[in-house]
Amino acid sequence: MSVPEPRPAPEPPGVPSLAGMRLTELIGEVQERLTAVARSQARVQQLLDAFLAVSSGLDLETTLRRIVESACDLVDARYGALGVLAPQGGLAAFIHVGIGAEQAAAMGHLPEGKGVLGQLITEPYPLRIPDLGRHPASVGFPPGHPEMHSFLGVPVLVRGTVFGNLYMTEKRHGMFTAEDEAVLTALAGAAGVAVDNARLYEEGEERRRWATALSDVRASLLDPDSSERALTLIADRVAARTGAAAAWIMVGPDDSGCFEVRVQVGDGLDDLTGTRLATAQSPVLQAVAAAAGQVVTLDMTGMAYDGPNAHVDWGHCLAVPLHGAQAESAVVVAARRAGSAPFDPSLSPLVASFADQVAVALDLAAQQRLARQLDVYEDRDRIARDLHDHVIQRVFAAGLTLQSVAPRIADPQVRSRIRDVVRHLDDTVRDIRTSIFDLHTSEQSDDGLRRRVLDTVAGTAGDLQSTVRTSGAVDTLITGELATDVVAVVREAVSNAVRHSGARHVTVTLDAGDELVLEVVDDGCGIDARAARSGLRNLEERATGRGGGIGVEALADGGTRLRWWAPLP
Repeated sequence: MSVPEPRPAPEPPGVPSLAGMRLTELIGEVQERLTAVARSQARVQQLLDAFLAVSSGLDLETTLRRIVESACDLVDARYGALGVLAPQGGLAAFIHVGIGAEQAAAMGHLPEGKGVLGQLITEPYPLRIPDLGRHPASVGFPPGHPEMHSFLGVPVLVRGTVFGNLYMTEKRHGMFTAEDEAVLTALAGAAGVAVDNARLYEEGEERRRWATALSDVRASLLDPDSSERALTLIADRVAARTGAAAAWIMVGPDDSGCFEVRVQVGDGLDDLTGTRLATAQSPVLQAVAAAAGQVVTLDMTGMAYDGPNAHVDWGHCLAVPLHGAQAESAVVVAARRAGSAPFDPSLSPLVASFADQVAVALDLAAQQRLARQLDVYEDRDRIARDLHDHVIQRVFAAGLTLQSVAPRIADPQVRSRIRDVVRHLDDTVRDIRTSIFDLHTSEQSDDGLRRRVLDTVAGTAGDLQSTVRTSGAVDTLITGELATDVVAVVREAVSNAVRHSGARHVTVTLDAGDELVLEVVDDGCGIDARAARSGLRNLEERATGRGGGIGVEALADGGTRLRWWAPLP
């Protein structure tokens, strides 16, 4: 006989079965997990989009702003900012989102890295605060600052070093969560890579700009007569690339420790071109002298200064020497006005490299100029030899021939004309000899007696036609005080011819043979007996003081000859 199985007691009416309850709970749990998965996928996609956004640019300033905007979207923050740390402490830059320009201007200066922001600087770890006003490090907000409560901050690392901090405030829906902190930390990691890439790109672009500036300088040096223009271009490019308000190139120091201002660029400055500056007159030059060839940076803000351009309030200055083997040693100085930002430390190696390569380019240009000058001197020597060995000999032979023929001529007028021709040939020989000496004289010998006499006659003769003839090694034999006396005699004699003789032409002849002989001949009316003789007495005193003498005579065909002589040392 079988025993029947017990049947479950019937459920009370209105109560679901146990199986039904478990199925409903399971479905709800599945739905919640699917929702969480969808939300996580959306968050991950949003994070990936943020990664792509912050890494899509190479301009540093644009990248920093894109980082802040992406962070605000990612954690649903109303306000966001990125504070870039300064090398000396505090914040060097503060990029903010959510606050308009007018409202930011009304608040005054931007945050300086104090209070809660300062805590994140000194302790670079994620920081989440429910209410800023209740945090112990809070220092309050300036007038006009928008109300802020919730706060989330994370550091941005670039190659293991803190570059800055991301600050998010006032979450739109609720409070910042641990998930927001994790997401923002991940974004900060991507931001560090993006900042590093942007900085590397910016450094590359800056090096390219300096290379372009160097190419411009080299191109300008291809012109053999462009050395001064090249220096101006160097100063201009240094000022532009460093963001300076003015730049100078000073050649020196010389034996007395002075610098000559060769080039100056900048607005609102006194023209110092050609001015000599002692080292003690400029704090920058003093720093250059003490730096022994290194790049110098100096802050002149508030410094007592009464040197050139003292009416300008100068701030940060940068100086770099130009040391060349062939070109003149010089110093390039760039200066910003007071209140401007200091020069970025990364500029120093760039400016130093630019200066070194510019010095090499100037050396090469100087060598090329020297080579061209040697070619010119070689041509001059060849021309001088031809004149001496061929032209003078033929002219001299022609004169001797005419002199030998003259006694055989019965007609006195013909003999007179032959003597005139012989005299002209002698003058021609003398002029050719003067030209030969000029060809042997370097263009750089601007302080030689021949050049000084030429300049004196040109400056004194006025409208008179003038001729200057020299014979012998004038520049070598006549120097020092004797050369000074010769210049004074030439000036006085030519001046007398201009003022008193009514001449149309004056000829100055300077001969350095056994003794120094100076003749000044004009075609005027002669010396007025009633005119004052103080000038002639001065010339006589100069001659007798050197053991020489002076003579003045009227010429048969009109005019006056002044002859001044002195023994050579």
